[in-house]
Amino acid sequence: MHDDAPLDPFAGDPDDPAAALGDPDEEIAPLSVAEREDVLADLADLEVFRALLEPLGVRGLTVDCGDCGKLHYIDWDLLHGNLRQLLDEGLPRVHEPALAPDPVDYVSWEYARGYVDGVIDSEDGSDPS
Repeated sequence: MHDDAPLDPFAGDPDDPAAALGDPDEEIAPLSVAEREDVLADLADLEVFRALLEPLGVRGLTVDCGDCGKLHYIDWDLLHGNLRQLLDEGLPRVHEPALAPDPVDYVSWEYARGYVDGVIDSEDGSDPS
C-alpha cells in the first residue's frame, strides 16, 4: 500500500516552519476503539461520496475549521490521506490550504451525505418524504 498524501516539502529541513507546532517525536495517544470506528466510517463514506460526486465535477469537500473559523476546501486525495494518517498515527497531517479554490467545485460533508441518501432512496424506489 502506498502513502497517497502529498509529500512534505520541508522534510528534513532544519528550518521547517512546522517545527513551531510541537515536537514530532512526542508520543501521541492512540485512537480509542470508538474513534477508530468513526474514522473507518468516514473513510467508507468518503469513498462513496467521491464515487458519486467526482464524475459530476465535485473536486472535494468543504470543512469548517475550528481553529481559524474559515471554510477549507479539501480535495478528495488530501481528505483520504488525512483520514488514513489520523487512523494510522493519531493525528492528521498539517497541510497548506488549497490555492484559490473555486467554491462551486466543493460541497459540504452534509450535502454529500444527503446526495448519497437521495441516490440510495431513488434506487430503492422509496419516497424520501
